[in-house]
Amino acid sequence: MYKRCIKRILDIIISTIAILFLILPMLIVAIIIKIDSPGPILFKQRRIGLHKKEFVMLKFRSMPVSAPSNVATHLLDIGTIELTKFQKLIRKYSIDELPQFFNIWLGQISLVGPRPALYNQDDLVAERDKYGANDVKPGLTGWAQINGRDELAIPVKARYDGEYVENLSFIFDCKCFFGTFKSVVNHDGVVEGGTADSNKEEEKEMHTV
Repeated sequence: MYKRCIKRILDIIISTIAILFLILPMLIVAIIIKIDSPGPILFKQRRIGLHKKEFVMLKFRSMPVSAPSNVATHLLDIGTIELTKFQKLIRKYSIDELPQFFNIWLGQISLVGPRPALYNQDDLVAERDKYGANDVKPGLTGWAQINGRDELAIPVKARYDGEYVENLSFIFDCKCFFGTFKSVVNHDGVVEGGTADSNKEEEKEMHTV
């Protein structure tokens, strides 16, 4: 009942409240982005959704337009990308993720679930298949997000996503949701230009378009 119906109802209610509450702060962020550096306000990226169906995920643009657009964060050579102070700020505190409340409202993602893989992260998608994690709606945050995030190697991340599938419930979603606040404040698990995976260079070649 929760997975089939209540979870979606909660997503609609919470995303609607969040959009209404955050519309002014998001407008301010949008204006600063436009003034801060050349380029669009929003960054649109192809991601893998429920049952491996592609959708376009929204973010505030937090990098120059010259930066690679289809590479996982932990694989970026961030040292070669010149970020403004504001871009560093919104990346550090995940402010760039706020437009995803619109993705939640549209039903493309949920508030809690496995983070949607990039369309070219075939290795992560394949690992998630082992645990049925591609058969639940991806989320704004999730179990793997509060247990290492970018620090996790792909097999470990997929295993955490499998644990989420096994334990999917209102209580477990609450645990992931409230655990996210601690992770964001402490900047836990965010790795830019590094990864726990020992095969970083092979992985980078795989994901780079």
